[in-house]
Amino acid sequence: MDNPENQALIEIIRTTLNLSDSAVVIKEPISKKAWSPIEVDLVIEDNAIKYFIEIKSKVRVDSIARLVLLKELLKKQEKDISNISLVIASKIIPPIVEEIANQLGIKLVPIPHNIGIATHQYDYFPNKIKITSEKSWKIITRLLKEKMTSIRQLSLLEKVSYGWAYATIQSLISQGIVTKKGNYVTFSDINKLLNGIGWERPFENLFVGEINIEYDDAFKAAQNLTYMLKNKRIKFAFTSYTAGGLYTGYAIRYDTVYLYLERKEIDFFIKTFKAERQGIKVRIYAPDRDIFYDVREKESVQVVPPGQTLLDLAGLGYSGRDITKALVDKYASI
Repeated sequence: MDNPENQALIEIIRTTLNLSDSAVVIKEPISKKAWSPIEVDLVIEDNAIKYFIEIKSKVRVDSIARLVLLKELLKKQEKDISNISLVIASKIIPPIVEEIANQLGIKLVPIPHNIGIATHQYDYFPNKIKITSEKSWKIITRLLKEKMTSIRQLSLLEKVSYGWAYATIQSLISQGIVTKKGNYVTFSDINKLLNGIGWERPFENLFVGEINIEYDDAFKAAQNLTYMLKNKRIKFAFTSYTAGGLYTGYAIRYDTVYLYLERKEIDFFIKTFKAERQGIKVRIYAPDRDIFYDVREKESVQVVPPGQTLLDLAGLGYSGRDITKALVDKYASI
């Protein structure tokens, strides 16, 4: 589960210990040879160094004793323990504990008092990442814009936890969509990404209805609807081919516009604008996430942001592939 408090705590530990973007949480036993294993709350591996971490509300001397005993056990089993670092993360660290920890080379990580902790329950990386989830999609579109950057930068730029950013990129790497060179990642197969989106989030699953309106030109219809719906303070935004055409200059269908509306406004829209004669078609969609917070205006038409446009176009599958690729090519400059 994506627990915000757990993610915040992991991020504090990662920053304090100055871990790299390649740091990962280890879930297997500390030592398969251990006859009486001492468990810790968290194990992180970073550049061949393993950090054994105890997490406490208030740290006591017995926590230090446990880690020292663990180190002695591992020394007997592993012989070389130069790659092991002992860490205690705690909200309250008494002076005597700090003094002993410093003498023994145990690193201390102060935890802010308002951060929740639940030891032995750190599922830092989700088991299954949906690339079209809101947070993962932020990471993906940011990488499209930056072209090559670190996971850490993706996390910071999009204000998504490092753990989620890492899990998203690892999922893409495992599918052959992204490659990693040192601490930097870049796309290697955009077609696989687009195919995955079309399968995972088909755009037409959000379709709720279609009406004809009294316009003969799709672009003019979108402009006039923008003017009228804004005056009524209705939440709306054009997407799919309509938005994609405006972002890319790519030729779009001239007989249809594609419109997101809040569900509560759909009946009003249909009753108000439905025409008897055949005219421009309005295909209406109900959003599966908040798509109205960052709407843009292009040539007097209110549209969803580029990232949402790309998600929706890719969700059309092969039928929208040409304009989707055109948007991918221009994405970094939009």
